[in-house]
Amino acid sequence: MVRRVSSGSPFEASIGYSRAVVDGDMVYVSGTTGYDYARMEMPENVADQTRNALATIDQALREAGSGLNDVLRVRYYLTDMADYEQIVPVLGAAFGKIRPAATMVVCGLIAPEMKVEIEVTARIGAGTS
Repeated sequence: MVRRVSSGSPFEASIGYSRAVVDGDMVYVSGTTGYDYARMEMPENVADQTRNALATIDQALREAGSGLNDVLRVRYYLTDMADYEQIVPVLGAAFGKIRPAATMVVCGLIAPEMKVEIEVTARIGAGTS
């Protein structure tokens, strides 16, 4: 049975997507930017955006019955490769011990204030095996 998880972001309703979709033991988390949804603000600093995106992803995974330790695949979308060094410590803190398969792409995002977007795929229980 497929279950949908919402973070409460107004973008989910207006664009028509779920923060995460759970299909059996698989969890697919949509591309997540660094908005602080409590304040509806985007930090200027790319490291802060990365922390916010990871916190939103972690919250969605937890609601799905999973967590960051279950992440098998991560995709990073970065608007400027010059920001890479600022996000490495944040990503390393989150995924350094988990070491999922990963891809990083430099590209444009839908709003100029967005500097990073992160998408993950997890399998519930993968972190315990």
